[in-house]
Amino acid sequence: MQVNYPSHANIVEVGPRDGLQNEASLLHIADKVNLINALSQAGLQHIESGSFVSPKWVPQMANSDQVFANITRKAGVIYSALTPNLKGYEGASAANADTVAVFASASSSFSMKNINCDIPTSIERFTAVIEQAKKDNRPVRGYVSCVLGCPYEGDVSPQAVLDVTKALLDLGCYEVSLGDTIGVGTALKTKKLTDLLISQISINKLALHCHDTYGQALTNVLIGLQQGINTFDSSVGGLGGCPYAAGASGNLASEDLVYMLNNMGIETGVDLQKMVHIGQEISDVLGRKNQSKTGIALYNKVN
Repeated sequence: MQVNYPSHANIVEVGPRDGLQNEASLLHIADKVNLINALSQAGLQHIESGSFVSPKWVPQMANSDQVFANITRKAGVIYSALTPNLKGYEGASAANADTVAVFASASSSFSMKNINCDIPTSIERFTAVIEQAKKDNRPVRGYVSCVLGCPYEGDVSPQAVLDVTKALLDLGCYEVSLGDTIGVGTALKTKKLTDLLISQISINKLALHCHDTYGQALTNVLIGLQQGINTFDSSVGGLGGCPYAAGASGNLASEDLVYMLNNMGIETGVDLQKMVHIGQEISDVLGRKNQSKTGIALYNKVN
């Protein structure tokens, strides 16, 4: 079967936010700033640079305002922030985040455990955020977690994912990133989910956020590419573990994603060699093992 792959893929680098927030070692502001600046110099055009949430719950993100104040902004690069509520949005706005993101879950149990409210209430909370963002001309990206499985409920129905995705788009999100939060997705599950979504939603409004807990992230990205999706979230050095599987990998490593796309002839604009060094350097700073197989192979090859 002939597959027409996209000629270009967009990478949303989530290491400085989604990656770091799951790391045990707290980073200094300067280290975060250096990381973000290096990523922009490597060609990443969308970098999730912080989160405006309560420092009580996410201490790693406590100084996001200072991080935004100190980064060297590169023309053409989007520096985004996660904002769970209007207070968080106000913080992101004051920090001059280019875009903001809101997050909901396709699993009722996960929503209750994670943010202490049901799915409809969680989406309702975003109304004020998105309305203010529209007034400020600031784009809003949506995240849906647990799209291929939940640590509390197990399987999650594709229809539930569709309903939440539509709700976020109807509110005004320009794009929704589909998150396999615990990394249990496999090729057929991903195909079944995306078949349903693209039957009712424009493909350019969908992105994939695959976790590599069971080593399936790139397989699921490939399914996404075959379906026509061309925006993917990833994290340099595979920053971030899976909090629901002790010791397991979390985010898909950006280096692994870029290596695969490069070898498929799909343009990303990202300098892989620079990413390899960034991934190793931030892993060393955190005192952790580099989670990128490509990163380890290429770094060892030249060092």
